[in-house]
Amino acid sequence: MIRDRGNIKWTAMMLSEHVAELRRWQNEDHYEGRPELDDFDLQAIQYEIEVAKKRECEVQVKLWDKGKSVLYMGVIKEINVESMWITVDSPFGRDRMQVKDIISVQIAE
Repeated sequence: MIRDRGNIKWTAMMLSEHVAELRRWQNEDHYEGRPELDDFDLQAIQYEIEVAKKRECEVQVKLWDKGKSVLYMGVIKEINVESMWITVDSPFGRDRMQVKDIISVQIAE
């Protein structure tokens, strides 16, 4: 039976550059590519945003941010067509989101 210290034995030989590169490499495994949305998907997102704004009901907005999809829940309070962003009021505060980063919108009932 071999009784060595496993990783503890090798960590003394690792430079900080090695550790940083290993962490970067590990983060690449969790990277998601940006989904391609066609015209039908974009129209569906626009329709859901307009209906949710008129009804003032709670929505689930999924954004793509730096290789990850992030889910927000709240009520759409403002739509700015000129600057291309929406404001979602959630229990944690107001979030301003760029329309170009939105992947999907669902009305939560």
